[in-house]
Amino acid sequence: MSERTPALSTELSRRKEQETAAAVRVTGDDAHVEELETLILDSLEDDKAEEVVAIDLRGKSSVTDIMIVASGRSARHVSALADHLVRKLKEHGQGKARVEGLQTCDWVLIDAGDVIVHLFRPEVRSFYNLEKMWSVDPDATASPEATAR
Repeated sequence: MSERTPALSTELSRRKEQETAAAVRVTGDDAHVEELETLILDSLEDDKAEEVVAIDLRGKSSVTDIMIVASGRSARHVSALADHLVRKLKEHGQGKARVEGLQTCDWVLIDAGDVIVHLFRPEVRSFYNLEKMWSVDPDATASPEATAR
């Protein structure tokens, strides 16, 4: 059996630390999550997003705590919803939110860490049907009061 070189041992230690860090999700405090959720829901409401649904994933997913799904009336409306939401997140110190899908605006994903937002055109939303995947009644609309339970 051959001995490990110091470089190999260092690399293996680094990989082990990365795997451990990826496996353990440190959740933000609930007050921060609730504040972020309220900010996002208020922004979507102000911009007339349709069929807004907030899904609490705490304890169900290690990816995020809250997933918000909403529709815009058109690609332009989805683009405006996303743009305004990203601006409000930056204004409130959440400037590192990652955005995907702005090129076509059929489905825009905004990852704000503890809260992930999916913005769809109506026909794209019905095709992917994320609410069904997470077993949520699509007729249940979200408001800050309803999700604070």
